[in-house]
Amino acid sequence: MLHKLINRIVKAKNPSFELDKNLSSMTLISLLVGRSWNYLRSFRLLFYLKIPNLLFLGKGVRLDVERNIEFGRWVQLHDYVYLSALGQEALVIGNNVSIGAFSRIVISTSYNNPGKYIRIGNNVGLGEFAYLGGGGGLVIGDGCIIGQYLSCHPENHIYDDPETEIRFQGTTRSGIAIGRNCWIGSKVTVLDGVSIGDGCVIAAGSVVTRDMPENSIVAGVPAKVIKSRVDLHGI
Repeated sequence: MLHKLINRIVKAKNPSFELDKNLSSMTLISLLVGRSWNYLRSFRLLFYLKIPNLLFLGKGVRLDVERNIEFGRWVQLHDYVYLSALGQEALVIGNNVSIGAFSRIVISTSYNNPGKYIRIGNNVGLGEFAYLGGGGGLVIGDGCIIGQYLSCHPENHIYDDPETEIRFQGTTRSGIAIGRNCWIGSKVTVLDGVSIGDGCVIAAGSVVTRDMPENSIVAGVPAKVIKSRVDLHGI
């Protein structure tokens, strides 16, 4: 009965999901209790006049500028995730998004020059220890699966004047756009001004410094296209 109950609940989020029949009752009870506590933590949003909509918060989750955060349904923020929505526009997290433990999603830390926005689409899975900035704007498309330690930096420091400290020379901001249905490996870094097309595969450890066409397989430092997913099928 417990197996069927949990399976039914999870299928409301992901219709194709099926629990392993060999999972013990104690494992399932632990899962149910843990998720229940995570859901109860989301009711803190009521203090900010926001209604939690199937939001699950792990231990130690921190939210700053809560009024500027928009959550979809079935969002999971795992332990010690930090969201800061100080920006010109909202920090938007779509439906069925999972953000791994210890990740930091920060539009901006500047009160005199706030960043733009961060928009994460539906059905995105983000691994642990990610850092996503939103200085020039960051978009991650629907259906992306992302490994641990992703870092996105949509902002660059100006350093043209050797006589002036770099910290006083300001920044440029172009933004980052990651298309839908991408697979991004562990420890990938994406720099400002980059657009990654739909369906790209980015190898672990890559540093992406320029635009990548859709359905590209990308690797290297700096990253380059090494193959096309379309060519693999002879299309």
